[in-house]
Amino acid sequence: MAVRNKPRIAAPSRQGALTARTADPRALYEAAVQCVEAEIDFVDRRFKSLRGRLASRLREDFCATAATSCEWVKRRPTNTAVAVDIDPEPLAWSRVNHLARLPEDARGRVTLLRRDVRDVGPGGDAMDMILACNFSYWIFHTRDALRGYFESVRRSLVTDGVFFLDFFGGWEASKVQIERRRCRGFTYVWEHESYNPLTGDMTCHIHFEFPDKTKLRKAFTYQWRLWTLAEVRELLTEAGFSRVTVYWEGDDPKGGGNGIFKPTTTGESCPSWIAWISAEK
Repeated sequence: MAVRNKPRIAAPSRQGALTARTADPRALYEAAVQCVEAEIDFVDRRFKSLRGRLASRLREDFCATAATSCEWVKRRPTNTAVAVDIDPEPLAWSRVNHLARLPEDARGRVTLLRRDVRDVGPGGDAMDMILACNFSYWIFHTRDALRGYFESVRRSLVTDGVFFLDFFGGWEASKVQIERRRCRGFTYVWEHESYNPLTGDMTCHIHFEFPDKTKLRKAFTYQWRLWTLAEVRELLTEAGFSRVTVYWEGDDPKGGGNGIFKPTTTGESCPSWIAWISAEK
Protein backbone atom coordinates (compact mmCIF):
# COMPACT_ATOMS: atom_id res chain seq x y z
CA MET A 1 0.00 0.00 0.00
CA ALA A 2 1.37 3.37 -0.94
CA VAL A 3 2.31 5.57 2.01
CA ARG A 4 1.76 9.32 1.88
CA ASN A 5 4.93 10.29 3.66
CA LYS A 6 7.64 8.75 5.78
CA PRO A 7 5.78 6.62 8.33
CA ARG A 8 5.99 7.18 12.02
CA ILE A 9 7.88 4.33 13.68
CA ALA A 10 6.54 2.18 16.46
CA ALA A 11 8.94 1.45 19.29
CA PRO A 12 9.15 -2.04 20.81
CA SER A 13 6.96 -2.63 23.81
CA ARG A 14 8.33 -2.22 27.30
CA GLN A 15 8.15 -5.98 27.68
CA GLY A 16 10.65 -6.42 24.85
CA ALA A 17 10.40 -7.14 21.15
CA LEU A 18 6.97 -7.06 19.55
CA THR A 19 5.29 -10.39 18.82
CA ALA A 20 1.97 -11.40 17.32
CA ARG A 21 0.71 -12.02 20.85
CA THR A 22 1.79 -8.69 22.38
CA ALA A 23 1.37 -6.28 19.47
CA ASP A 24 -1.61 -3.93 19.13
CA PRO A 25 -2.76 -4.00 15.47
CA ARG A 26 -4.16 -0.47 15.57
CA ALA A 27 -0.92 0.95 16.93
CA LEU A 28 1.01 -0.93 14.25
CA TYR A 29 -1.29 0.45 11.56
CA GLU A 30 -0.79 4.01 12.74
CA ALA A 31 2.97 3.55 12.84
CA ALA A 32 3.28 1.90 9.43
CA VAL A 33 0.63 3.65 7.34
CA GLN A 34 -0.45 6.97 8.77
CA CYS A 35 1.39 10.24 9.08
CA VAL A 36 -1.28 12.50 10.55
CA GLU A 37 1.16 15.36 11.00
CA ALA A 38 1.74 15.48 7.23
CA GLU A 39 -1.99 15.17 6.54
CA ILE A 40 -2.84 18.13 8.74
CA ASP A 41 0.10 20.16 7.41
CA PHE A 42 -1.23 19.69 3.88
CA VAL A 43 -4.95 20.36 4.39
CA ASP A 44 -4.37 23.28 6.76
CA ARG A 45 -2.01 24.96 4.31
CA ARG A 46 -4.17 24.27 1.26
CA PHE A 47 -7.38 25.50 2.88
CA LYS A 48 -5.75 28.81 3.75
CA SER A 49 -4.37 29.09 0.22
CA LEU A 50 -7.77 28.39 -1.32
CA ARG A 51 -9.94 30.44 1.04
CA GLY A 52 -7.67 33.12 2.47
CA ARG A 53 -8.48 32.19 6.05
CA LEU A 54 -7.70 29.48 8.57
CA ALA A 55 -10.10 26.59 9.01
CA SER A 56 -11.31 25.71 12.49
CA ARG A 57 -14.08 23.10 12.18
CA LEU A 58 -12.89 19.76 10.74
CA ARG A 59 -14.78 16.51 10.22
CA GLU A 60 -12.82 13.29 9.76
CA ASP A 61 -14.93 10.68 7.95
CA PHE A 62 -14.06 6.96 8.29
CA CYS A 63 -11.97 8.16 11.22
CA ALA A 64 -11.15 4.74 12.80
CA THR A 65 -8.92 5.77 15.74
CA ALA A 66 -9.42 9.52 15.10
CA ALA A 67 -5.68 10.17 15.12
CA THR A 68 -6.06 12.92 12.52
CA SER A 69 -8.76 14.68 14.55
CA CYS A 70 -6.57 14.61 17.64
CA GLU A 71 -3.69 16.09 15.68
CA TRP A 72 -5.99 18.83 14.38
CA VAL A 73 -7.06 20.08 17.82
CA LYS A 74 -3.40 20.24 18.92
CA ARG A 75 -2.61 22.82 16.25
CA ARG A 76 -4.71 25.77 17.50
CA PRO A 77 -6.92 26.34 20.55
CA THR A 78 -9.74 27.42 18.22
CA ASN A 79 -9.76 24.12 16.30
CA THR A 80 -12.54 21.59 16.81
CA ALA A 81 -12.94 18.13 15.26
CA VAL A 82 -15.77 15.69 14.68
CA ALA A 83 -14.58 12.13 14.03
CA VAL A 84 -17.10 9.81 12.37
CA ASP A 85 -16.98 6.03 12.03
CA ILE A 86 -19.64 3.33 11.95
CA ASP A 87 -17.47 0.80 13.82
CA PRO A 88 -17.55 1.18 17.63
CA GLU A 89 -14.28 -0.70 18.27
CA PRO A 90 -11.77 1.83 16.88
CA LEU A 91 -13.74 4.65 18.50
CA ALA A 92 -13.42 2.92 21.87
CA TRP A 93 -9.70 2.40 21.22
CA SER A 94 -9.33 6.09 20.42
CA ARG A 95 -10.89 7.16 23.71
CA VAL A 96 -8.25 5.22 25.63
CA ASN A 97 -5.20 5.68 23.42
CA HIS A 98 -5.66 9.16 21.94
CA LEU A 99 -8.30 11.28 23.63
CA ALA A 100 -7.21 10.33 27.15
CA ARG A 101 -3.70 11.54 26.35
CA LEU A 102 -4.76 14.95 25.11
CA PRO A 103 -4.76 17.96 27.43
CA GLU A 104 -8.21 18.48 28.91
CA ASP A 105 -8.97 21.54 26.80
CA ALA A 106 -8.02 19.79 23.55
CA ARG A 107 -9.91 16.63 24.54
CA GLY A 108 -13.08 18.67 24.91
CA ARG A 109 -12.75 19.87 21.32
CA VAL A 110 -12.94 16.37 19.79
CA THR A 111 -16.32 14.70 19.29
CA LEU A 112 -16.52 11.01 18.35
CA LEU A 113 -19.65 10.01 16.47
CA ARG A 114 -20.63 6.43 15.69
CA ARG A 115 -22.64 7.09 12.55
CA ASP A 116 -22.82 6.39 8.83
CA VAL A 117 -20.78 9.01 6.97
CA ARG A 118 -23.63 9.35 4.46
CA ASP A 119 -25.98 10.55 7.20
CA VAL A 120 -23.94 12.04 10.00
CA GLY A 121 -26.84 14.08 11.36
CA PRO A 122 -26.67 16.57 14.25
CA GLY A 123 -23.18 17.77 15.06
CA GLY A 124 -21.71 16.85 11.70
CA ASP A 125 -22.58 19.88 9.58
CA ALA A 126 -21.36 23.46 9.10
CA MET A 127 -17.81 22.19 8.63
CA ASP A 128 -14.92 24.18 7.18
CA MET A 129 -13.18 21.00 6.05
CA ILE A 130 -14.17 17.36 5.69
CA LEU A 131 -11.53 14.69 5.15
CA ALA A 132 -11.81 11.18 3.69
CA CYS A 133 -8.32 9.69 4.00
CA ASN A 134 -6.61 6.35 3.56
CA PHE A 135 -8.79 5.66 0.48
CA SER A 136 -11.63 4.68 2.83
CA TYR A 137 -14.39 6.00 0.55
CA TRP A 138 -13.56 3.15 -1.84
CA ILE A 139 -15.95 1.03 0.22
CA PHE A 140 -18.66 2.52 -2.05
CA HIS A 141 -18.73 0.27 -5.11
CA THR A 142 -21.21 2.05 -7.40
CA ARG A 143 -21.34 5.48 -8.97
CA ASP A 144 -24.68 6.22 -7.29
CA ALA A 145 -23.36 5.26 -3.85
CA LEU A 146 -20.17 7.28 -4.15
CA ARG A 147 -21.95 10.29 -5.65
CA GLY A 148 -24.48 10.10 -2.82
CA TYR A 149 -21.70 10.22 -0.25
CA PHE A 150 -20.09 13.19 -2.00
CA GLU A 151 -23.47 14.99 -2.06
CA SER A 152 -23.89 14.47 1.67
CA VAL A 153 -20.39 15.87 2.27
CA ARG A 154 -21.17 18.96 0.23
CA ARG A 155 -24.33 19.60 2.25
CA SER A 156 -22.29 19.39 5.45
CA LEU A 157 -19.82 22.12 4.48
CA VAL A 158 -20.08 25.84 5.12
CA THR A 159 -20.43 28.11 2.08
CA ASP A 160 -16.68 28.24 1.44
CA GLY A 161 -15.93 24.76 2.80
CA VAL A 162 -13.49 22.31 1.20
CA PHE A 163 -13.53 18.51 0.97
CA PHE A 164 -10.15 16.75 0.91
CA LEU A 165 -9.57 13.17 -0.26
CA ASP A 166 -6.47 11.11 -0.91
CA PHE A 167 -6.00 8.68 -3.79
CA PHE A 168 -3.58 6.07 -5.03
CA GLY A 169 -3.16 4.59 -8.47
CA GLY A 170 -0.72 3.41 -11.11
CA TRP A 171 -0.61 0.21 -13.10
CA GLU A 172 0.42 -1.82 -10.04
CA ALA A 173 -2.79 -0.84 -8.21
CA SER A 174 -4.74 -3.68 -9.88
CA LYS A 175 -1.91 -6.20 -9.66
CA VAL A 176 -2.27 -9.26 -7.42
CA GLN A 177 0.84 -8.90 -5.28
CA ILE A 178 2.39 -8.76 -1.83
CA GLU A 179 4.64 -5.93 -0.66
CA ARG A 180 6.75 -5.93 2.50
CA ARG A 181 8.28 -2.97 4.30
CA ARG A 182 10.48 -3.12 7.37
CA CYS A 183 9.49 -0.92 10.29
CA ARG A 184 11.14 -0.70 13.68
CA GLY A 185 10.17 -3.87 15.53
CA PHE A 186 7.96 -5.42 12.82
CA THR A 187 7.37 -5.86 9.10
CA TYR A 188 4.33 -4.33 7.43
CA VAL A 189 2.80 -6.48 4.67
CA TRP A 190 0.32 -5.14 2.12
CA GLU A 191 -1.45 -7.76 -0.01
CA HIS A 192 -3.62 -7.34 -3.10
CA GLU A 193 -5.39 -10.70 -2.90
CA SER A 194 -7.73 -10.27 -5.86
CA TYR A 195 -8.96 -7.83 -8.47
CA ASN A 196 -11.97 -8.18 -10.80
CA PRO A 197 -11.49 -6.05 -13.94
CA LEU A 198 -15.17 -6.38 -14.84
CA THR A 199 -16.34 -4.58 -11.71
CA GLY A 200 -13.22 -2.95 -10.29
CA ASP A 201 -13.75 -4.86 -7.03
CA MET A 202 -10.60 -5.69 -5.11
CA THR A 203 -9.74 -7.43 -1.85
CA CYS A 204 -6.73 -6.24 0.14
CA HIS A 205 -5.21 -7.24 3.46
CA ILE A 206 -2.69 -5.89 5.92
CA HIS A 207 -0.53 -8.42 7.76
CA PHE A 208 2.22 -7.90 10.32
CA GLU A 209 5.32 -10.06 10.84
CA PHE A 210 7.65 -10.04 13.82
CA PRO A 211 11.28 -10.92 14.57
CA ASP A 212 10.28 -14.12 16.42
CA LYS A 213 8.66 -15.37 13.16
CA THR A 214 5.11 -14.94 14.47
CA LYS A 215 2.56 -13.25 12.24
CA LEU A 216 -0.71 -11.33 12.49
CA ARG A 217 -2.51 -12.48 9.36
CA LYS A 218 -5.33 -10.33 7.97
CA ALA A 219 -5.11 -7.80 10.76
CA PHE A 220 -7.16 -5.56 8.44
CA THR A 221 -9.14 -6.47 5.33
CA TYR A 222 -10.60 -4.11 2.73
CA GLN A 223 -13.29 -4.85 0.16
CA TRP A 224 -12.87 -1.88 -2.16
CA ARG A 225 -13.65 -0.76 -5.66
CA LEU A 226 -10.53 0.44 -7.45
CA TRP A 227 -11.77 3.78 -8.75
CA THR A 228 -9.93 5.83 -11.34
CA LEU A 229 -8.99 9.41 -10.64
CA ALA A 230 -11.03 10.52 -13.64
CA GLU A 231 -14.16 8.84 -12.25
CA VAL A 232 -13.77 10.43 -8.83
CA ARG A 233 -13.26 13.88 -10.33
CA GLU A 234 -16.39 13.45 -12.47
CA LEU A 235 -18.48 12.28 -9.51
CA LEU A 236 -17.36 15.20 -7.35
CA THR A 237 -18.44 17.57 -10.11
CA GLU A 238 -21.75 15.74 -10.52
CA ALA A 239 -22.26 16.05 -6.75
CA GLY A 240 -22.16 19.83 -7.13
CA PHE A 241 -18.63 20.83 -6.14
CA SER A 242 -17.59 23.98 -7.97
CA ARG A 243 -13.90 23.22 -8.49
CA VAL A 244 -11.93 19.98 -8.17
CA THR A 245 -8.13 20.14 -7.97
CA VAL A 246 -5.61 17.28 -8.02
CA TYR A 247 -2.29 17.58 -6.19
CA TRP A 248 0.48 15.32 -7.48
CA GLU A 249 3.43 14.13 -5.40
CA GLY A 250 6.94 15.00 -6.52
CA ASP A 251 9.87 12.57 -6.74
CA ASP A 252 12.78 12.16 -4.38
CA PRO A 253 16.33 11.53 -5.73
CA LYS A 254 15.71 7.77 -5.63
CA GLY A 255 12.53 7.95 -7.70
CA GLY A 256 10.12 7.60 -4.80
CA GLY A 257 7.63 10.14 -3.50
CA ASN A 258 9.00 13.18 -1.69
CA GLY A 259 5.85 14.07 0.26
CA ILE A 260 5.42 17.39 -1.57
CA PHE A 261 2.10 17.75 -3.41
CA LYS A 262 1.46 20.43 -6.01
CA PRO A 263 -1.61 21.26 -8.13
CA THR A 264 -1.53 19.69 -11.58
CA THR A 265 -3.66 19.06 -14.63
CA THR A 266 -1.40 16.29 -15.93
CA GLY A 267 -0.33 13.19 -13.98
CA GLU A 268 2.56 10.85 -14.54
CA SER A 269 2.04 7.30 -15.78
CA CYS A 270 4.04 5.17 -13.37
CA PRO A 271 3.67 1.92 -11.39
CA SER A 272 2.44 3.56 -8.19
CA TRP A 273 1.51 7.08 -7.20
CA ILE A 274 -0.23 9.08 -4.49
CA ALA A 275 -2.39 12.18 -4.94
CA TRP A 276 -4.57 14.53 -2.95
CA ILE A 277 -7.86 15.99 -4.19
CA SER A 278 -9.60 19.13 -3.03
CA ALA A 279 -13.27 19.75 -3.88
CA GLU A 280 -14.57 23.25 -3.19
CA LYS A 281 -18.20 23.88 -2.40
